[in-house]
Amino acid sequence: MRSLFGASQILAKSSSFAIMAAMDEFVKGSVHPNGVAVITLDRPKALNAMNLDMDIRYKKFLDEWESDPRVKCVLVDSSSPRAFCAGMDIKGVVAEIQKDKNTPLVQKVFTAEYSLICKISEYKKPYISFMDGITMGFGIGLSGHGRYRIITERTVLAMPENGIGLFPDVGFAYIAAQSPGGGSVGASLGMTGKRISTPADAVYVGLGTHFVPSGSLGPLKEALLATTFSEDPHTDMEALLAKYSSNPESESQLKLLLPHIVSCFGANKSVNETIEELKKYQLSSEALHFSRVASAHGKEDSELSTLSGVMKTEYRIALRSSYEMICRRCTGSLVDKDQNPKWNPASLEEVDHSAVETLFGPLSPEVEELRV
Repeated sequence: MRSLFGASQILAKSSSFAIMAAMDEFVKGSVHPNGVAVITLDRPKALNAMNLDMDIRYKKFLDEWESDPRVKCVLVDSSSPRAFCAGMDIKGVVAEIQKDKNTPLVQKVFTAEYSLICKISEYKKPYISFMDGITMGFGIGLSGHGRYRIITERTVLAMPENGIGLFPDVGFAYIAAQSPGGGSVGASLGMTGKRISTPADAVYVGLGTHFVPSGSLGPLKEALLATTFSEDPHTDMEALLAKYSSNPESESQLKLLLPHIVSCFGANKSVNETIEELKKYQLSSEALHFSRVASAHGKEDSELSTLSGVMKTEYRIALRSSYEMICRRCTGSLVDKDQNPKWNPASLEEVDHSAVETLFGPLSPEVEELRV
């Protein structure tokens, strides 16, 4: 009996270690001899959806490499041509909340995600993302705040959070505020969830810095791994990208629609004004957070003029709204897949504007603010 019990313990431990090893393998990190550090997302069955363990491992690599003199730059890519990263592992979060409404997982996930985003935005070394394939939600958080954002003809970008009852977070409002039309183009993408599937639109809105055909990503990576870096790795990176990147062949459709987009999503528009304008173009959305960030852009006296300030505000909104949003709304879109989420309130007219305002205020004393 003892031997059987001991064997069962060993098997249980082995299984646990195997699970931990598998989790580690979802985010692979390595440093090449010439100083190029590579993070490869390798969870293809989930389109590289990021869970808490993956977030922590990813940031651990960045923290170590930032102070490592051997590392000259960081490249982030995917093992799958289908997706760079489809976003947060929302199904895993929903499952935990359904087990325990008081689970600390939600706060841990948002803390890890938002801290990682701020780390990427402030990274001292060249940070390059191969945004090949689906890049949505937190996938944009991992790439859109980096210095070099490589898109291909297979890139599909979107912030679909509104469709599942969340809000476009991951600092997308900060990116949107810098987009054409005084931030209105980015705001329209965040609030409608519209997909960008052409390189011209991706570059125009600012989500991509360089267009490289997917067939050239392999040669570009090989050239990067063969580069002998100078004292200024950024100069080396820009010279290398100039050899492999090109201008998109087609013209941006978003650029052609700019006058209409500005009329609907200008920073001075109220939610009701936006809705009325959108009715003319058969669209729908909401606007408060994007409007505030766009209005603050370039103003040093506003907390929302910095990414860290935006992330602190989004952290407050996320914690206050996520339990109800995730449990009651996104299950209809992602978990049950009946595309019939139960919206509460059911219409814009029923929204309590004072309740909306409270989402932006400081958290209660017993809940720690995001520290970035």
